Amino acid sequence: MRSKSRREFLTAAVASAAALGVKPDLPSFSASSEGANALAINGGTPVRTTAFPDWPKITDDDEKSWNAVLRKKMWCRLGADPSYVSRFEETWKNMTGARYCVATANGTTALVTSLNALDVGPGDEVLVPPYTFVATINAVLLQHALPIYVDSDRETFQMDADKIEASITDRTRCILPVHLGGYPVDMDKVLAIAQKRDLRVLEDACQAHLAEWRGHKVGTLGDLGCFSFQASKNLNSGEGGAIVSNNEDLTQLCESFHNNGHLMSAVWYRYAINGCNHRMTEFQGALLLEQAKRLEAQSRTRTENAFYLTKLLRDIPGITPARTYEGCTRNAYHLYMFRYDESRFAGVPRSRFLEALEAEGIPCASGYTPLNKEPFMKATLGSRAFKRIYSEKELKEYEERNQCPENDRLCAEAVWFYQTMLLGTRQDMDQIAEAIRKIQRHAGELTRT
Repeated sequence: MRSKSRREFLTAAVASAAALGVKPDLPSFSASSEGANALAINGGTPVRTTAFPDWPKITDDDEKSWNAVLRKKMWCRLGADPSYVSRFEETWKNMTGARYCVATANGTTALVTSLNALDVGPGDEVLVPPYTFVATINAVLLQHALPIYVDSDRETFQMDADKIEASITDRTRCILPVHLGGYPVDMDKVLAIAQKRDLRVLEDACQAHLAEWRGHKVGTLGDLGCFSFQASKNLNSGEGGAIVSNNEDLTQLCESFHNNGHLMSAVWYRYAINGCNHRMTEFQGALLLEQAKRLEAQSRTRTENAFYLTKLLRDIPGITPARTYEGCTRNAYHLYMFRYDESRFAGVPRSRFLEALEAEGIPCASGYTPLNKEPFMKATLGSRAFKRIYSEKELKEYEERNQCPENDRLCAEAVWFYQTMLLGTRQDMDQIAEAIRKIQRHAGELTRT
């Protein structure tokens, strides 16, 4: 049997201690002790051996609210009076500054519900970024519409708004910008193009809780905005979602569609439109009401740490933190993203850099792959349904229309840190930068075995 490495042992120790409700007493290493150490991946001492903050944060009030729903036995919002979900909708619309809010089962169902409200369907085209979570694209494909990929702005990781107009055709129905990682898209340009070309705007703000564009919360700038409360998100109920809007008619369509086509205020078994069951449960609503109380303070901590970390990383050659647009007045920092230039690290491939960083005790990821090139796209467009809707010529030209060379480069360079890391201390940020500097100093030692 293979013996456990030092890193595996420490990881197991942290997990075991957490399960017992105690904090493990593991050694940590400061910047002053790192100097002459070899890389941890080569047997040296890691820069960090303590865990970053865990997630989610739980208090007694979370447990009380959960148990209150359990014992009340009204687990569905229908008939619950007062409803935790209704109370959360009121809370979330106030926190975002929206006039209306519809809570949903998750972020994906928020997107699907919104696309239905915007009457996106077979034969339509929806402009999307190639750098996003697959749910953005799946929601469009579920409508049997075509996702048209607008290339990325590599500096910001966002949809390049300067390339939107070139992608518009007479079939374009909607622009679907994604505030990826909590970094707002250039909404001035998106909204100007939408107004000029009479297009709908659906904001995917699933990763952008409380982010702002020129002082307005993202999600409230377009026709509809969608949020996710999935387990990794800055506001978390395991699963959950919400749609916000300032448009009453669109909100009513969303409310009806997410409730099987039935308006919440109408007589049962009378249906306004077709629909589906995308309702949020009372358990989710209760958790979100409690979790939302801590969101503002947590968001400030992430921002402070992200600003400090950016100052540190900008001084490291070959590390380029994602840029925010001038109109961004608040970044949600669901992700902390930067680009890695292997030429400044002795030619060490990104994959090897990530392995070395993990070994130093810094969790990291390579981010998304080019969605426009994923096999599921070809399989979906080659399906019987899509072949009946779109001509052979349209499907044949689709791949050529959707080349995104800047995004290809971005996907090869990107590195992510997760939002929980930004809930730590300033010393935690120092250790992240310290680990990267250490790898750069010893980059020549990173040879593959």
